[in-house]
Amino acid sequence: MIADVLTDAGTRMDRAVESAKEDFATVRTGRANPQLFQKVLVDYYGSPTPLAQLASLNSPEARTIIVTPYDKSALKAIEQAIREMPNLGANPTNDGNIVRISMPELTEERRKEYVKLVRGKAEDAKVHVRGIRRKSKDDLDALKSDVGEDELVRAEKELDALTRAHVDAIDESLKRKEAELLEV
Repeated sequence: MIADVLTDAGTRMDRAVESAKEDFATVRTGRANPQLFQKVLVDYYGSPTPLAQLASLNSPEARTIIVTPYDKSALKAIEQAIREMPNLGANPTNDGNIVRISMPELTEERRKEYVKLVRGKAEDAKVHVRGIRRKSKDDLDALKSDVGEDELVRAEKELDALTRAHVDAIDESLKRKEAELLEV
């Protein structure tokens, strides 16, 4: 029973760390990267659809992304969704077949804004990991009548170590992303 709670907590914390890394990937660095557009939702026939399901993305140059829609009728909607994407600063142009996105040069001020944004995302991820820890601790406390107190204390220590390891993984990813953002 205790092992199940700890395994579930570890799995959910792993997913939280992966989600944080994906969020970090959507924050722009100096180079144009198709991952920046992972979270773009396009209004396609009335339903929000991820851009990756509607088009292929590739980066032929350092500051350019080419979006080739599978359905040409979605071209305007894709262009509009990219233009409305916050924290991107992208300028999409539509030539009737593809959407070409030119990414502007990052200024020092903009880089610092991105660092603040990434730190906020990291803090949200840490809060999520701590929430998982809290729920798992409650689940362990519910097992108090079924298991001994020593086993419960040992399980709580394992849960704390698990939480610390996942928070450290988020911090490590944050450090790498900050260095990447501040690199000129």
